[in-house]
Amino acid sequence: MGFFTDTSVCIGCKACEVACKEWNAVPEDGLEFTGMSYDNTQGLGADTWRHVAFIEQDKPVGNADSGVRWLMASDVCKHCTHAACLDVCPTGSLFRTEFGTVVVQEDICNGCGYCVPACPYGVIDQRKEDGRVWKCTLCYDRIGDGLEPACAKACPTDSIQFGPLDELRERAAARVDQLHDIGVDDARLYGHDPQDGVGGDGAFFLLLDEPEVYGLPPDPVVTTRDLPAMWKHAGVAAAALAAGAAALFTVHGRRGGGR
Repeated sequence: MGFFTDTSVCIGCKACEVACKEWNAVPEDGLEFTGMSYDNTQGLGADTWRHVAFIEQDKPVGNADSGVRWLMASDVCKHCTHAACLDVCPTGSLFRTEFGTVVVQEDICNGCGYCVPACPYGVIDQRKEDGRVWKCTLCYDRIGDGLEPACAKACPTDSIQFGPLDELRERAAARVDQLHDIGVDDARLYGHDPQDGVGGDGAFFLLLDEPEVYGLPPDPVVTTRDLPAMWKHAGVAAAALAAGAAALFTVHGRRGGGR
């Protein structure tokens, strides 16, 4: 199960942000002007599990000669298929649910913070008050009872859609074709490909510009991809060091015995 977020119909109402905070009892963290248009939180964090970006571009819309184009998008944890945060968690606080999503169990998080730099999207964050990490759970408690996540339920335009990933990917591909047919050539999907660097995202997006414009990495790769090779090389080096030490000890031991 997962999310498909169609940014082409996002109106920036922030209903998803509010619903997420209310259902999950997430503290407020952005009641001030940031200077980033109407974006009052600027990014995902321990106290912002849904973040609505407002991007103003000096670009004509339609047949106009000049004007401002608004890009609005609701960002969220990607629930990666190959999740580096799971690889580095020493306590099992992070786990994969039966729905394929990634959830933090805050009661056994020890605040080590290893998962924070491991996330290729910069999603996971620690709360200053207690050091534990927090992020979107894809409303694990709701979907376990057959309900859709609070953000999707609250979205008035169906920009955020919830369901089986295979169905969402088909729907998303059809939506991109529809937009291309009416001249929206910049429409493209992000995070939908199971063959990408994270094995596909459980939360993917339809974008109207390059990923970097939305603050997303253009080619994310699971940060623990090279760990097996690193451990292998470290093991070989350790074995060589041990063999050298043993040989040195044998030589010096024999000389010592001769005296």
